[in-house]
Amino acid sequence: MTDETRVREGRSTDLPALRAIQAAALAEPWEELLAVAADGPPLLLVATPASPDAGSGAGATPVGYALAVTDGDDDAGYLAELAVAPDHQGEGHGSALLDALVDRLHESGVGELRVTVREVDEAARAFYRERGFERRERLPDRYERGDGFLLARELGE
Repeated sequence: MTDETRVREGRSTDLPALRAIQAAALAEPWEELLAVAADGPPLLLVATPASPDAGSGAGATPVGYALAVTDGDDDAGYLAELAVAPDHQGEGHGSALLDALVDRLHESGVGELRVTVREVDEAARAFYRERGFERRERLPDRYERGDGFLLARELGE
């Protein structure tokens, strides 16, 4: 986590801000997913600015979120969405969210984190590649507007 970001668990009061981030930041948002995640069991973490004028991390307005699900039959987690408001991208919030998510999942016994990205989204592919994710599989017609890739990262030591 960076000095500029606080990461906490998401809650239902965050939903309006998270829906706005989702709509602005994701090419193909899954709107229903946030409503389910706010009350669990998917793991929902939110990032808030840690600047003095942003208030404490507990009450500050979210600028990003990460949402992950796990399967009890598999030791893998799936990063369903990672989104940062466009006017806060490049400030380290996405990295802080991903780091906190990896730590939380690893502590709970998850051994691998998977994510799918759009084939044409080189920025997202580079973001995950720089953080240890490797391409596992090409996914034809994964998205409404094209193909995707399954990326994965081991969460061991």
